[in-house]
Amino acid sequence: MKSIPHIDMSLYGKDFNEFAQHVGQGYESYGFVALTNHGIEQQLIDDALDICRDLFALPEAVKKQYHIPGGGGTRGYTPFGTEIAKDAKHVDLKEFWHVGREIDGEPPFPQLLPNVWPAELPDFKPKILALYEALDALGLRVLEALAVFLQQPRDFFKDKVNFGNSILRPLHYPPIIDEGTPSVRAGAHEDINVLTLLVGSREPGLEVLAKDGTWIPVTIIEGAIICNVGDMLQRLTNDVLPSTTHRVVNPPAPYSHKSRYSIPFFLHFNPDVLITPLASCVSEQNPAKHEPITANDYLLERLREIGLIK
Repeated sequence: MKSIPHIDMSLYGKDFNEFAQHVGQGYESYGFVALTNHGIEQQLIDDALDICRDLFALPEAVKKQYHIPGGGGTRGYTPFGTEIAKDAKHVDLKEFWHVGREIDGEPPFPQLLPNVWPAELPDFKPKILALYEALDALGLRVLEALAVFLQQPRDFFKDKVNFGNSILRPLHYPPIIDEGTPSVRAGAHEDINVLTLLVGSREPGLEVLAKDGTWIPVTIIEGAIICNVGDMLQRLTNDVLPSTTHRVVNPPAPYSHKSRYSIPFFLHFNPDVLITPLASCVSEQNPAKHEPITANDYLLERLREIGLIK
């Protein structure tokens, strides 16, 4: 694998079946694709990245007012040095802020908590919610293609993610002061959720583990959005679609002396969805590998493993 496949999203409206095969084959082979011509305006992305710089530039004491102790980082601010990759020995070198789905009225699931907004930055809410909604819609188009590829109805995922506890995560990796640190910006891991859509970063560091055991740097193609399979989708597809290991390494100077910003969107199932292998993904050659589990139970199990909840 020299680079991840590029998927032209304009095919969605021109030849949906061909689009579905491109998406499905890209994920089946690599677990990662780059979405081009996705229709999300660059200005919207740039505005979100810029307001995130302003957010993380706030004084530490101000940011910590928005940290919810015992909340598992589900909303608001999570300080530097909190999260650790599963089975890793050292914490990740990052701080982040979680924004969830905005719900009018009573939420259908208790997991859909109210968002936390920084009073110091009134533009943060509209700019971040605009990106949330755009990535949520883009993720659903990718899932439509995967549904067809997996021999399901095109709208198979629609009522399974419409109230998902999906999270937009503005991320800041500060400059690396200690070049000899054993920590990395994000240790090797797989994502817990269904799909992840990554906006930014403008700096290098993201690497994907190829099937031959080598690490492939993901060069951010101008304007592309990186989209990868998460563990929930791998489980649902009985490992037909792999949740690929990836990491954010500490880059060489001069990049290591600068901050790195990115905004992943973690698309989740509705909390009550039962994740059980699809019949179309089970065969004599590939017998069912996973026991059924609800999306919420699986999420809690994994959040304990990475130290976000005790």
